Amino acid sequence: MSRKSAQQSGGGGGGGAAAGRGSLLTPGRVAVVALAVLGLVFIFENTRATKIRLLIPEVTMPLWMALLATAVIGALCGAFFVRRRG
Repeated sequence: MSRKSAQQSGGGGGGGAAAGRGSLLTPGRVAVVALAVLGLVFIFENTRATKIRLLIPEVTMPLWMALLATAVIGALCGAFFVRRRG
């Protein structure tokens, strides 16, 4: 096999496309996934109803729904600021 055909087929010591992108499991990604799982466990363990005051009205809703809504709003705000910065 010639050197040119080895490079085109992805063989021959270069590691292919994965070598350019790096590892899929980095310590940062593992930490983010672990925190996300812990956050979801915390949210879904708190299932009792609670009263929440939204400026004027007072609503009764499951605590998990309020926690999940707060997490989603926080993630959207974080994504907005990361996008503006980068």
